[in-house]
Amino acid sequence: MIDKRIKIAPSILSADFSVMGEEVKDLEKNGADIIHVDVMDGVFVNNISFGMKMVKDIRKATSLPLDAHLMIIEPWKYVERFAEAGADIITVHYEACGEKLQETLELIKSTGKKCGLVINPDTPVDPVRSLIPACDMVLVMSVFPGMGGQKFIPYVLPKVVEIRKIIDESGKNIDLEIDGGVNLQNASIIKQSGVNVLVAGNTVFSAADRRGVIKALRES
Repeated sequence: MIDKRIKIAPSILSADFSVMGEEVKDLEKNGADIIHVDVMDGVFVNNISFGMKMVKDIRKATSLPLDAHLMIIEPWKYVERFAEAGADIITVHYEACGEKLQETLELIKSTGKKCGLVINPDTPVDPVRSLIPACDMVLVMSVFPGMGGQKFIPYVLPKVVEIRKIIDESGKNIDLEIDGGVNLQNASIIKQSGVNVLVAGNTVFSAADRRGVIKALRES
């Protein structure tokens, strides 16, 4: 059975890095479903965030699933190390993998972790269409990756609808996630397009009432 329950995955890119363990515990306490971990190398994207050590350390702070979103070149070189660090889901970009995407997804699965593919806002569905049924998660970027706090790009929504149709036709339990500019104003229309996992960074971390915001994102 396909599970379309709405899940909220706050991105710790927007957290206070000096107290990351406490930030992650706070997310779990306030109702988050997944911890989204944006891994950036300064090459694939124009920003540097953190790596395996951060995943290993926050693994100690929460029992929630850790979704390691690898925005890095040659991600296959690091899959096993992120799996060992404690990531539960490892997602890789089509744009970083190219012809090695299927091989990389299979490598992730061989570690016993869930695998996901990611496409940027300007990447069409066709290059990854045949691989969608082999995934545990498909992530559509609704901003160009690299920096938090960007504005949502609405033209990705027809692509989300198309991917949801592919998932439903497969009959498989595949999460459809969106990342970038998600807020209380657009959460409803995003979910109507077929998304069931919302990544939210600034919207959650800037809120005085994180529990209330997470609940509103889920129920709006």
